[in-house]
Amino acid sequence: MLEVTNLSLGFAAGKQLLVAVDAISFAISRGETFALLGESGCGKSATAQGIMRLLPAAGRITGGSVRLEGEELLTLAEADMRQVRGARMAMIFQEPATSLNPVLTVGTQIGEVLDRHCGLRGEAARRRMLDLLRQVGIADPERRLDEYPFQFSGGMKQRVMIAIALAGEPDLLIADEPTTALDVTVQAQILDLLAQLQRERGMGMLLITHDLGVVAKMAHRIGVMYAGELVEVADREEFFSRPQHPYTQALFAALPEVSRRGMALTTIPGQVPSLAEMPSGCRFADRCPHVMPVCRDIPPDWRSAAASHALRCHWSGGALELADTPRLGLGDLMPELAPFLDVADLKVHFPIRRGILRRTVGHVLAVDGVSLAISAGRTLALVGESGCGKTTVGKALLQLVKPTAGSVRLGGSELVGMQGRRLRAARRHMQMVFQDPFASLNPRLRVGEIIAEGMSALGLESDAAAQGRAVAALLKQVGLPDEAAGRYPHEFSGGQRQRIAIARALAVQPELLICDEPTSALDVSVQAQILNLLKKLQEELGVAYLFITHNFAVVEYLADDVAVMYLGRIVERGSAEEVLRSPKHPYTQALLSAVPVPQLDAQSAVIRLPGETPSPANPPAGCHFHPRCPQAMDVCRQRYPETSEVSTTHRVKCYLVG
Repeated sequence: MLEVTNLSLGFAAGKQLLVAVDAISFAISRGETFALLGESGCGKSATAQGIMRLLPAAGRITGGSVRLEGEELLTLAEADMRQVRGARMAMIFQEPATSLNPVLTVGTQIGEVLDRHCGLRGEAARRRMLDLLRQVGIADPERRLDEYPFQFSGGMKQRVMIAIALAGEPDLLIADEPTTALDVTVQAQILDLLAQLQRERGMGMLLITHDLGVVAKMAHRIGVMYAGELVEVADREEFFSRPQHPYTQALFAALPEVSRRGMALTTIPGQVPSLAEMPSGCRFADRCPHVMPVCRDIPPDWRSAAASHALRCHWSGGALELADTPRLGLGDLMPELAPFLDVADLKVHFPIRRGILRRTVGHVLAVDGVSLAISAGRTLALVGESGCGKTTVGKALLQLVKPTAGSVRLGGSELVGMQGRRLRAARRHMQMVFQDPFASLNPRLRVGEIIAEGMSALGLESDAAAQGRAVAALLKQVGLPDEAAGRYPHEFSGGQRQRIAIARALAVQPELLICDEPTSALDVSVQAQILNLLKKLQEELGVAYLFITHNFAVVEYLADDVAVMYLGRIVERGSAEEVLRSPKHPYTQALLSAVPVPQLDAQSAVIRLPGETPSPANPPAGCHFHPRCPQAMDVCRQRYPETSEVSTTHRVKCYLVG
């Protein structure tokens, strides 16, 4: 249905044209999903934009052919191309928040497609819009149709984008990272919806992702992209059972999973080459463990590994050897230490103010009675869906958000109510690594100044020479060169910026690091580097971690203990082994069932949770989870369950237990 042949495109930079996609070829049949896989910056999204002819102003298509059911798209007039976009070929963009028009209602935006491509207006269009919203799993579509994008959560915005893309009933759907940064439950709903619509309509799909779990669940064939070129193409079974290219093998080896717990993850050294400095031979040569002299001079040709499997590589060896380097964290050695951080019944309620006099008419119960404890050298993972209050807990521990009630004891000192100089001194023992490293680093300061700022503020090192030496040591500790101190945050990649944020947090020698989704937007190769770094620092410095995440692969690899949060309260907590291997709360079971696993034989049945997470401003009576729980009883609707002990370390708030 879609044939892409030798497509090349680049971006104008002054008088130079930098090639971003170099002679890429693939085909997609009706009803087939072709996944494009690879690190950030390798040209996946640029390929999709080129196919749709939606490149930015500096973009140029320099050669090749794109045919949709035999019709050449690259030579079509723009007016004709507009008829193709939306009707025969549609795209789900990576960022729904920036792709939806903030000043138009959702109904208006879906209606535009129906009007242009289906000729539907008025009541007929409205009925079709309500149908589409129901199809993508949005509750109460009659009300939602007249709301604006800002009134929707991230997962719901993504579903609206899917509804817009599907409104014209396209033959081909291009989905660019459709599930990045979504909770596993919402991700499972969206992937199931796409698969169901594909079966019903015989729709072809180009799926762009860096999540191998999503690929295992959705793709029929996979193409691996590196530095603007396809380097390996295979069908699903062949790809997951026998990956051949060293780059593909390295991506699999970098995945965190429970079998690699206590070992260093395999990382890919270096970075994807910049567009201005593409090597003349194999583009992966500088990072390849099997590089040979021929690789640096001659670009490899395609060769066949099986009937449905081809790759571009001079090396014809077998599987990548994983270095088994057992590294036990302190958490494995000292499980029974007294808690360094002890949190009891922590509450954070934000007032809802209305009217001219801004009277308080209610409260958002963001955190509503959280208790947890972390010992030195151990990692506690705090998991749950977006909006359940995980980040608010992290900020309340540091007193960046003022707790409404409860106790936070750090090494015996009570932090709630502490102010001024005493609070600043206490913060030295506890630091935070924020979710978005770019937003949390000052763009006007050099990296050396950013790292030294905490030392000056807390009076650790006032001497400039001593500060310089400390900054150099910290940069070395997080794997960055000395000259990084003189550069600005925008000159670094996402993974490097996250290392800078970790170095800044470590500058004041804290005993506890609160890590808020530190790997959520990173490629698996960069994620492996950050996880190795955190594990190494824990061994060397005895740092304890509160790890806020919704990535269960990371939890399995890194965590000693797990706490599961739902609507401001912890519903289950215990050791990682207990919670992940034998979850007792229906919510924990649903979360774990929805995790996509990067293996062919591991796709289990997903437990469907109906509806959306209730609002923390108006939580349901009784157990907060009962409106979505497949096992809810009458008692669940009447009062909140007490804590039941499964073992000395495993506690659950559920009437089904105990």
